[in-house]
Amino acid sequence: MKKTKEEMAALLRIEDFPLSAKYDPEWVFANEMGPNALWLTEMLTKRMELKPGMRVLDMGCGRAMSSIFLAKEFGVQVWANDLWIAASDNCRRIKAAGVEDKVFPIHAEARSLPYAEEFFDAILSMDSYHYYGTDDLYLNYFIKFLKRGGQIGTLDPGLMEDFAGPVPDHLRPFWEPDCNCFHTAEWWRRHWERAGSVDIEVAEAYPNGWKVWERWYEASWKCGHVTEHGPDPRKDFEAVRADQGRYIAFVRLIARRKA
Repeated sequence: MKKTKEEMAALLRIEDFPLSAKYDPEWVFANEMGPNALWLTEMLTKRMELKPGMRVLDMGCGRAMSSIFLAKEFGVQVWANDLWIAASDNCRRIKAAGVEDKVFPIHAEARSLPYAEEFFDAILSMDSYHYYGTDDLYLNYFIKFLKRGGQIGTLDPGLMEDFAGPVPDHLRPFWEPDCNCFHTAEWWRRHWERAGSVDIEVAEAYPNGWKVWERWYEASWKCGHVTEHGPDPRKDFEAVRADQGRYIAFVRLIARRKA
């Protein structure tokens, strides 16, 4: 049976994310491309310093949900950068949300960005950076677009600890080749420290992040939403629940460009 909007909203309501709860659940499901982008953005911004008028890069913004959220909740100007979604498509969503004066859609690949050096006051990336940022040389390319002393923050799927061997049996329904870029917070800390261009402020697994992921799959399954892993979110829900946070996590990484 199709859920009412109120029932959908209840499934998407989590105490940790009061800002996300203000958004239309049908809009959230219609524009989602992975774990709830609003939740992930709220996870990351809890530990970042965003002020009205700042120029912010939202890297890998998908359908610009996170960019719209940043503009509405923090009053920042956002460059909504994505490769998979056309800028014209995102422009329509941005206009419909009433923030076309604050959010600017850009279609660009992560290694060929069209921005001036030191243009941004802050850089954020939710559920995107792990796809390209594992490259040993990427951070020093990426960080040049950030002003000295500015913050860079990423919030990505990751691991509490590395597997000692093959993928555990209980995670096989969830795991796919793209998951091989999942890493621990300590792995990311070492990776960024080696670059030498940032001072790390936060490198941690988000507390009980697996429960956030479980809740997303539960809501998707009960609302008949197709997730990034296909049309059956229940198998992902059951896999993450069986894991109980032993391996599956969200990793929050925040640093400041060296002055």
